[in-house]
Amino acid sequence: MSFTDRLAAMGVTLPDAPAPAANYVPFVRVGHTVYVSGQISNGPDGMIVGKLGDNMSVEEGAAAARACAISLLAQVKAACDGDIERMVRVVKLTGFVNSTPDFGDQPKVINGASDFLVNALGDAGKHSRSAVSAASLPFGVAVEIEGIFEVK
Repeated sequence: MSFTDRLAAMGVTLPDAPAPAANYVPFVRVGHTVYVSGQISNGPDGMIVGKLGDNMSVEEGAAAARACAISLLAQVKAACDGDIERMVRVVKLTGFVNSTPDFGDQPKVINGASDFLVNALGDAGKHSRSAVSAASLPFGVAVEIEGIFEVK
């Protein structure tokens, strides 16, 4: 089954790739590798803001991470001239969680992205990963995730 078909079966249509919010490019392609800049948690109703351990649950954080993963795939699709099927695999994610100093469930939050990618892409979605705390993130968003992808 193609990536597009798998996403459609999950009820996901990739949006247009989000524009950068400052002076950087959303992705850089070097050979068969695409480095995607950090994608902030943004849903259909706008930015997903909050601080884990304060005013946001782990489940809400995981949903925010899933939204980041969808934006990451949108950027990869753009890097592949609109053809997501040129993606070979997710190589690595680095997830940043806007959280209080005593919050320790960053991996559970970033699982929202990891679980989505594995469900949507199968073995191609399995990746290495870091999940770290951040005292704050741009615009007060709950999660930001950057990624490295192999493409053909």
